[in-house]
Amino acid sequence: MCRWLAYWGSPVRPEWLLYRTGHGLIDQSLAAREMDHPINGDGFGMGWYGTAPSPGLYRNVAPAWSDRNLRELCMQLETPLYVAHVRASTGAPVQETNCHPFRYGRWLFVHNGFIDGYPQLRRELMFAVEPDLFVHIQGTTDSELLCYRALTFGLDEDPLPALERMAGFVESCGRRRGFEYPLQMTIGVCNGERVYAVRYASGQRVNTLYASSSAADLKRLYPNVAEIQALSDEARAIVSEPLQALPGTWHEVPPGTALIIQPGDDEELPFRPRAPAISQ
Repeated sequence: MCRWLAYWGSPVRPEWLLYRTGHGLIDQSLAAREMDHPINGDGFGMGWYGTAPSPGLYRNVAPAWSDRNLRELCMQLETPLYVAHVRASTGAPVQETNCHPFRYGRWLFVHNGFIDGYPQLRRELMFAVEPDLFVHIQGTTDSELLCYRALTFGLDEDPLPALERMAGFVESCGRRRGFEYPLQMTIGVCNGERVYAVRYASGQRVNTLYASSSAADLKRLYPNVAEIQALSDEARAIVSEPLQALPGTWHEVPPGTALIIQPGDDEELPFRPRAPAISQ
């Protein structure tokens, strides 16, 4: 399993949420609290949006807690939207191309979870990726294949239905091969304008996901926390587990739910995987 976070709002330096909260992402790489295995030391990645046409990307196979270049980067850059991920491999090799996030055009994709029976399903899932997209796959993880299946199903045009078709396709493939609960996932997907976050699993056990309260509420609750006071009222964070023990800061995303973090009102919608009428 893994841990990840996404931030959307006024430009900030990533250092705060990664390093300086009571249980930031770097601490979670050493001592995660809401997963069976507390260590996430199989690499780190961060993607962010700036002034370039495509998002920036930094990935390293070293454990996040030992990456001095990462801290330097996080202390200097400011960005209104970024995603970060610490990896715990479920079997794929520890190599840079297997570190999240995965980038395609304006899209960034992070995943916590697994495809059950992935070695048996991998060939079918890979051959189902659109040929023009297939050439961009660089690593060997089930997570990267989920990303390119979502792109094959129309992530650019209609993101949430594409993610639902991706999940439905994986479940239909897995169950045909005898895997009762093929999919476990929390995913974060962003395009520079919106963040789409999903908490879903085929079975009863679902990996954790939390969303921050509105920044306006947090400012009223914590008038003396400088980092909170500096946030725009629309700022939000989505996290695998709470970053600090501030009451009222985090609410758990219900299983089978998708969040859309965007300008104006956010959306919380049911997430319903749908198997494609014709397997691609």
